[in-house]
Amino acid sequence: MTLLKYAAFAALGLAGMAALQGFKATPDEEGLVRLEDVSVIYRHPGEFLQDETPVNGPLAEIRLQKPLTVMRNQVTRGEYERCVAAGVCEPLDTSGDPSLPLGGVNFNDAVTYAAWLSEETGEHWRLPTDQEWALAAGSRFKDDAYTEISDPDNPAKRWMAVYDAEAETQKETETRLMPAGHFGENEHGLVDLSGSVWEWTSTCYVRHHTKAGQEPVVTENCGVRIAEGSHRALMTAFFRDPKAGACSIGIPPANLGIRLVREETNLLEWLGF
Repeated sequence: MTLLKYAAFAALGLAGMAALQGFKATPDEEGLVRLEDVSVIYRHPGEFLQDETPVNGPLAEIRLQKPLTVMRNQVTRGEYERCVAAGVCEPLDTSGDPSLPLGGVNFNDAVTYAAWLSEETGEHWRLPTDQEWALAAGSRFKDDAYTEISDPDNPAKRWMAVYDAEAETQKETETRLMPAGHFGENEHGLVDLSGSVWEWTSTCYVRHHTKAGQEPVVTENCGVRIAEGSHRALMTAFFRDPKAGACSIGIPPANLGIRLVREETNLLEWLGF
Protein backbone atom coordinates (compact mmCIF):
# COMPACT_ATOMS: atom_id res chain seq x y z
CA MET A 1 0.00 0.00 0.00
CA THR A 2 1.41 3.38 -0.98
CA LEU A 3 1.83 6.16 1.58
CA LEU A 4 -1.10 8.05 0.05
CA LYS A 5 -3.38 5.04 0.26
CA TYR A 6 -2.24 4.24 3.82
CA ALA A 7 -3.03 7.80 4.88
CA ALA A 8 -6.49 7.57 3.30
CA PHE A 9 -7.13 4.26 5.02
CA ALA A 10 -6.03 5.60 8.41
CA ALA A 11 -8.09 8.77 8.07
CA LEU A 12 -11.28 6.99 7.13
CA GLY A 13 -11.19 4.11 9.57
CA LEU A 14 -13.03 0.86 9.05
CA ALA A 15 -16.48 2.35 9.68
CA GLY A 16 -15.90 5.04 7.10
CA MET A 17 -14.60 2.45 4.65
CA ALA A 18 -17.76 0.40 4.98
CA ALA A 19 -19.89 3.47 4.36
CA LEU A 20 -17.93 4.30 1.24
CA GLN A 21 -18.11 0.94 -0.49
CA GLY A 22 -20.49 2.40 -3.05
CA PHE A 23 -18.41 5.54 -3.58
CA LYS A 24 -17.62 6.33 -7.21
CA ALA A 25 -15.09 8.90 -8.27
CA THR A 26 -16.45 11.66 -10.50
CA PRO A 27 -13.75 12.29 -13.08
CA ASP A 28 -13.42 15.87 -14.21
CA GLU A 29 -10.26 15.46 -16.28
CA GLU A 30 -10.13 17.32 -19.53
CA GLY A 31 -10.77 14.99 -22.42
CA LEU A 32 -13.25 12.72 -20.62
CA VAL A 33 -17.05 12.70 -20.58
CA ARG A 34 -19.02 11.06 -17.77
CA LEU A 35 -22.44 9.77 -18.79
CA GLU A 36 -25.29 9.09 -16.40
CA ASP A 37 -28.96 8.19 -16.89
CA VAL A 38 -28.94 8.24 -20.70
CA SER A 39 -31.07 6.10 -23.01
CA VAL A 40 -31.36 5.40 -26.74
CA ILE A 41 -33.54 3.41 -29.12
CA TYR A 42 -31.33 0.48 -30.04
CA ARG A 43 -31.58 -2.32 -32.56
CA HIS A 44 -29.79 -5.44 -31.41
CA PRO A 45 -26.90 -6.28 -33.73
CA GLY A 46 -26.06 -9.44 -35.60
CA GLU A 47 -27.89 -11.64 -38.07
CA PHE A 48 -31.46 -12.72 -37.36
CA LEU A 49 -33.11 -15.51 -39.35
CA GLN A 50 -36.77 -16.47 -39.03
CA ASP A 51 -36.84 -19.96 -40.52
CA GLU A 52 -34.50 -19.16 -43.45
CA THR A 53 -35.56 -15.55 -44.02
CA PRO A 54 -33.36 -12.64 -42.84
CA VAL A 55 -35.25 -10.27 -40.54
CA ASN A 56 -34.35 -7.21 -38.50
CA GLY A 57 -33.08 -7.55 -34.97
CA PRO A 58 -35.39 -6.49 -32.12
CA LEU A 59 -35.70 -2.76 -31.46
CA ALA A 60 -35.97 -1.49 -27.88
CA GLU A 61 -35.07 1.40 -25.62
CA ILE A 62 -31.93 0.71 -23.61
CA ARG A 63 -30.67 2.72 -20.64
CA LEU A 64 -27.25 3.11 -19.04
CA GLN A 65 -27.18 0.98 -15.90
CA LYS A 66 -24.25 2.74 -14.22
CA PRO A 67 -22.12 5.83 -14.96
CA LEU A 68 -19.82 5.52 -17.97
CA THR A 69 -16.63 7.53 -18.53
CA VAL A 70 -15.73 7.92 -22.21
CA MET A 71 -12.94 9.64 -24.12
CA ARG A 72 -14.27 12.90 -25.54
CA ASN A 73 -12.16 12.52 -28.67
CA GLN A 74 -10.95 9.59 -30.71
CA VAL A 75 -7.41 8.37 -30.09
CA THR A 76 -4.97 10.25 -32.35
CA ARG A 77 -2.23 8.74 -34.45
CA GLY A 78 0.37 10.41 -32.24
CA GLU A 79 -1.11 8.84 -29.10
CA TYR A 80 -1.08 5.42 -30.71
CA GLU A 81 2.51 5.87 -31.92
CA ARG A 82 3.62 6.32 -28.30
CA CYS A 83 2.52 2.72 -27.79
CA VAL A 84 4.44 1.72 -30.94
CA ALA A 85 7.55 3.52 -29.65
CA ALA A 86 7.22 1.58 -26.39
CA GLY A 87 7.48 -1.65 -28.37
CA VAL A 88 3.97 -2.78 -27.46
CA CYS A 89 1.67 -1.81 -30.36
CA GLU A 90 2.19 -2.91 -33.96
CA PRO A 91 3.37 -0.13 -36.31
CA LEU A 92 0.78 1.33 -38.67
CA ASP A 93 0.87 0.46 -42.35
CA THR A 94 1.01 4.05 -43.58
CA SER A 95 2.47 7.37 -42.45
CA GLY A 96 0.33 10.32 -41.42
CA ASP A 97 -0.22 13.44 -39.34
CA PRO A 98 0.14 12.57 -35.62
CA SER A 99 -2.46 15.19 -34.67
CA LEU A 100 -5.23 13.57 -36.73
CA PRO A 101 -7.57 10.87 -35.40
CA LEU A 102 -6.14 7.40 -35.71
CA GLY A 103 -7.17 5.25 -38.67
CA GLY A 104 -5.95 1.92 -39.99
CA VAL A 105 -6.04 -0.25 -36.86
CA ASN A 106 -7.66 -3.63 -36.39
CA PHE A 107 -9.48 -4.96 -33.36
CA ASN A 108 -6.34 -6.57 -31.93
CA ASP A 109 -4.46 -3.26 -32.26
CA ALA A 110 -7.24 -1.52 -30.34
CA VAL A 111 -7.20 -4.07 -27.50
CA THR A 112 -3.40 -3.90 -27.28
CA TYR A 113 -3.49 -0.10 -27.11
CA ALA A 114 -6.11 -0.17 -24.34
CA ALA A 115 -3.98 -2.61 -22.31
CA TRP A 116 -0.86 -0.45 -22.80
CA LEU A 117 -2.71 2.72 -21.77
CA SER A 118 -4.02 0.93 -18.68
CA GLU A 119 -0.49 -0.07 -17.74
CA GLU A 120 0.81 3.45 -18.37
CA THR A 121 -1.84 5.23 -16.33
CA GLY A 122 -2.71 2.68 -13.64
CA GLU A 123 -6.35 2.95 -14.76
CA HIS A 124 -8.53 0.40 -16.54
CA TRP A 125 -9.18 1.35 -20.16
CA ARG A 126 -11.14 -0.83 -22.56
CA LEU A 127 -13.22 -0.77 -25.72
CA PRO A 128 -16.91 0.00 -25.24
CA THR A 129 -19.56 -2.60 -25.91
CA ASP A 130 -21.84 -1.86 -28.84
CA GLN A 131 -24.62 -0.88 -26.43
CA GLU A 132 -22.31 1.47 -24.54
CA TRP A 133 -21.21 3.05 -27.82
CA ALA A 134 -24.83 3.62 -28.85
CA LEU A 135 -25.69 5.19 -25.48
CA ALA A 136 -22.67 7.49 -25.69
CA ALA A 137 -23.45 8.41 -29.31
CA GLY A 138 -27.05 9.35 -28.48
CA SER A 139 -28.56 11.19 -31.43
CA ARG A 140 -25.48 10.31 -33.52
CA PHE A 141 -26.28 6.59 -33.29
CA LYS A 142 -27.47 5.60 -36.76
CA ASP A 143 -30.04 2.92 -37.50
CA ASP A 144 -30.82 4.00 -41.07
CA ALA A 145 -29.46 0.94 -42.83
CA TYR A 146 -32.27 -1.40 -41.82
CA THR A 147 -35.22 -2.19 -44.03
CA GLU A 148 -38.48 -4.04 -43.70
CA ILE A 149 -38.14 -5.38 -47.26
CA SER A 150 -38.30 -9.15 -46.96
CA ASP A 151 -38.98 -11.74 -49.65
CA PRO A 152 -38.66 -15.35 -48.45
CA ASP A 153 -38.23 -16.49 -52.06
CA ASN A 154 -35.44 -13.98 -52.76
CA PRO A 155 -33.38 -12.91 -49.69
CA ALA A 156 -31.13 -10.90 -52.00
CA LYS A 157 -33.83 -8.21 -52.18
CA ARG A 158 -33.41 -7.41 -48.50
CA TRP A 159 -29.61 -7.56 -48.68
CA MET A 160 -29.60 -5.10 -51.58
CA ALA A 161 -32.01 -2.77 -49.77
CA VAL A 162 -29.69 -2.71 -46.74
CA TYR A 163 -26.68 -2.14 -49.01
CA ASP A 164 -28.42 0.75 -50.79
CA ALA A 165 -29.40 2.36 -47.47
CA GLU A 166 -25.81 2.17 -46.23
CA ALA A 167 -24.49 3.51 -49.52
CA GLU A 168 -26.85 6.49 -49.30
CA THR A 169 -25.57 7.24 -45.79
CA GLN A 170 -21.99 6.91 -47.00
CA LYS A 171 -22.52 9.54 -49.70
CA GLU A 172 -22.96 12.18 -47.02
CA THR A 173 -19.83 11.16 -45.08
CA GLU A 174 -16.36 12.63 -45.54
CA THR A 175 -14.02 9.66 -45.92
CA ARG A 176 -10.72 11.45 -45.27
CA LEU A 177 -9.24 11.72 -41.78
CA MET A 178 -10.13 15.21 -40.58
CA PRO A 179 -8.91 17.32 -37.61
CA ALA A 180 -10.60 16.75 -34.26
CA GLY A 181 -13.92 18.59 -34.06
CA HIS A 182 -14.59 18.59 -37.80
CA PHE A 183 -17.74 16.49 -37.41
CA GLY A 184 -19.02 18.38 -34.39
CA GLU A 185 -20.14 17.44 -30.90
CA ASN A 186 -23.16 15.46 -29.77
CA GLU A 187 -25.51 16.35 -26.93
CA HIS A 188 -23.27 14.54 -24.40
CA GLY A 189 -20.12 16.42 -25.41
CA LEU A 190 -18.45 13.64 -27.41
CA VAL A 191 -16.70 14.78 -30.59
CA ASP A 192 -16.63 13.35 -34.13
CA LEU A 193 -19.06 10.48 -33.69
CA SER A 194 -20.35 9.05 -36.98
CA GLY A 195 -17.70 10.94 -38.95
CA SER A 196 -14.98 9.47 -41.14
CA VAL A 197 -13.68 7.09 -38.45
CA TRP A 198 -15.56 3.98 -37.38
CA GLU A 199 -14.74 2.95 -33.82
CA TRP A 200 -14.13 -0.63 -32.71
CA THR A 201 -16.39 -2.07 -30.03
CA SER A 202 -15.83 -5.25 -28.03
CA THR A 203 -19.10 -6.83 -29.21
CA CYS A 204 -18.89 -10.03 -31.26
CA TYR A 205 -21.00 -10.96 -34.26
CA VAL A 206 -23.97 -13.10 -33.22
CA ARG A 207 -26.28 -15.14 -35.44
CA HIS A 208 -29.81 -15.86 -34.19
CA HIS A 209 -31.71 -18.60 -36.03
CA THR A 210 -35.33 -19.22 -35.10
CA LYS A 211 -37.50 -21.99 -36.51
CA ALA A 212 -41.18 -22.54 -35.81
CA GLY A 213 -41.70 -24.73 -32.75
CA GLN A 214 -37.99 -24.81 -31.85
CA GLU A 215 -35.73 -22.98 -29.42
CA PRO A 216 -33.63 -20.24 -31.06
CA VAL A 217 -30.08 -21.24 -31.97
CA VAL A 218 -27.56 -18.51 -31.11
CA THR A 219 -24.03 -18.69 -32.55
CA GLU A 220 -21.30 -16.21 -31.56
CA ASN A 221 -18.30 -15.50 -33.78
CA CYS A 222 -15.69 -13.28 -32.12
CA GLY A 223 -13.52 -13.35 -35.23
CA VAL A 224 -15.94 -10.65 -36.40
CA ARG A 225 -16.55 -7.55 -34.27
CA ILE A 226 -18.86 -4.55 -34.52
CA ALA A 227 -17.44 -1.19 -35.53
CA GLU A 228 -19.71 1.84 -35.13
CA GLY A 229 -19.80 5.02 -37.17
CA SER A 230 -22.21 6.54 -39.66
CA HIS A 231 -23.61 3.03 -39.92
CA ARG A 232 -23.00 -0.21 -38.05
CA ALA A 233 -20.36 -2.44 -39.63
CA LEU A 234 -19.51 -6.09 -38.97
CA MET A 235 -15.75 -6.26 -39.43
CA THR A 236 -13.26 -9.12 -39.61
CA ALA A 237 -11.22 -8.50 -36.47
CA PHE A 238 -7.69 -8.78 -37.89
CA PHE A 239 -8.08 -6.48 -40.93
CA ARG A 240 -6.90 -2.89 -40.73
CA ASP A 241 -8.15 -1.65 -44.10
CA PRO A 242 -11.87 -2.28 -44.61
CA LYS A 243 -11.68 -1.05 -48.20
CA ALA A 244 -9.50 -4.06 -49.05
CA GLY A 245 -12.46 -6.38 -48.77
CA ALA A 246 -12.39 -6.97 -45.02
CA CYS A 247 -15.95 -5.90 -44.25
CA SER A 248 -17.88 -8.99 -43.29
CA ILE A 249 -21.31 -7.55 -44.15
CA GLY A 250 -22.48 -4.37 -45.89
CA ILE A 251 -20.66 -1.23 -47.03
CA PRO A 252 -17.13 -1.04 -45.57
CA PRO A 253 -16.19 1.81 -43.21
CA ALA A 254 -13.83 4.53 -44.41
CA ASN A 255 -11.35 4.23 -41.50
CA LEU A 256 -11.08 2.13 -38.36
CA GLY A 257 -10.07 3.82 -35.10
CA ILE A 258 -10.39 3.84 -31.34
CA ARG A 259 -12.34 5.57 -28.57
CA LEU A 260 -12.00 3.98 -25.14
CA VAL A 261 -14.04 3.93 -21.95
CA ARG A 262 -12.52 4.00 -18.48
CA GLU A 263 -13.78 1.83 -15.69
CA GLU A 264 -14.61 3.80 -12.57
CA THR A 265 -13.06 2.27 -9.48
CA ASN A 266 -14.67 2.50 -6.07
CA LEU A 267 -12.57 3.60 -3.10
CA LEU A 268 -12.06 0.13 -1.64
CA GLU A 269 -10.72 -1.15 -4.98
CA TRP A 270 -8.43 1.88 -5.27
CA LEU A 271 -7.02 1.07 -1.83
CA GLY A 272 -6.41 -2.52 -2.92
CA PHE A 273 -9.24 -4.35 -1.15
